[in-house]
Amino acid sequence: MAPVPISPIKVGHIDDVQELRKSGPATIPERFVRDMTERPTLDTAPPSTNTVPVIDFSRLVKGNKEEHKSEMLELTRACEEWGFFQVINHGIDLGLLKSIEKVAKDFFMLPLGEKQKHQMLPGTVQGYGQAFVFSEDQKLDWCNMLALGLEPHFIRVPELWPTEPLKFSETVEIYSGEVRKLCQHLLQYIAMTLNLRADFFEEMFGVAVQAIRMNYYPPCARPDLVLGLSPHSDGSALTVLQQGKGSPGGLQILKDSKWVPVQPVPDAFVINIGDTLEVLTNGKYKSVEHRAVTDREKDRLSIVTFYAPSYETELGPIPELVDENNPCKYRTYNHGEYSKHYVTSKLQGKKTLEFAKVESKIATS
Repeated sequence: MAPVPISPIKVGHIDDVQELRKSGPATIPERFVRDMTERPTLDTAPPSTNTVPVIDFSRLVKGNKEEHKSEMLELTRACEEWGFFQVINHGIDLGLLKSIEKVAKDFFMLPLGEKQKHQMLPGTVQGYGQAFVFSEDQKLDWCNMLALGLEPHFIRVPELWPTEPLKFSETVEIYSGEVRKLCQHLLQYIAMTLNLRADFFEEMFGVAVQAIRMNYYPPCARPDLVLGLSPHSDGSALTVLQQGKGSPGGLQILKDSKWVPVQPVPDAFVINIGDTLEVLTNGKYKSVEHRAVTDREKDRLSIVTFYAPSYETELGPIPELVDENNPCKYRTYNHGEYSKHYVTSKLQGKKTLEFAKVESKIATS
């Protein structure tokens, strides 16, 4: 989200993957080649029946009593068992989804020199390039990204916002406003699944922090050797993912110790629970480790929105969700403090969440 001032970091030479693709190397540079234990297994089998739940948003908002009840039960199951779900009939104009994809793709197709005018500095998470790189020997993701802070306005870095393509900023503003409203509504229903007031999270979050990240994954000659995005959980409360139309599937989630591909549903958003909601629900709803893989022939575009509490918010398990059968698993902390910890840490599964866990202690009573 907002850049964090830290000491100078040496990240070594980072190849731009689109430029690598243009030169068509038969050999993948060593910094992109994953250790054997990290390499993806590229599944060519038919789609699994073990699929991420799909929530019909219109049934939550406008459905009759039975439809609403049924969809709420499915939302509860999705949050408890998966931490991921896809939302259809979300009410956001499909033309707007098409427009944000176009300006994102057009940006990534600009000459490298143009994109580098908005370069992400080492140790920060806004701008163009690769985030979460902190050493010269760290393995790199087969991905180019453009990340921008949106709300509140003080987290924005205006010089990192592209002026090309035309209408880029205007489209991002409109799109982000619509996604913000979707997040607010989804959190109302999630609160209700926990027997909390519908406005519980809105009141707690204050002026919510929001950021957008556009990811472009060029085709890769050896998708079996690389990762598009390293395994991680999100530090947000909710994350909203739009997968580019016509893009191959690439998102995988860790379910029952296996990597499960998420099959894109046309015009749907993929929603996932972030670390913040795991803490607030005392682990009832868990953030889930996920990653992206690449394709040999096709490029992939994704647009991701992160929605989280104000940096001033004090976070910890909601008292109503703590009892003798569910003791407190996480400490109380400042969200800004956690955000700083998250953006200055390497993507490494759910390791960043250890920041919030209550240390194991032998009972004395």
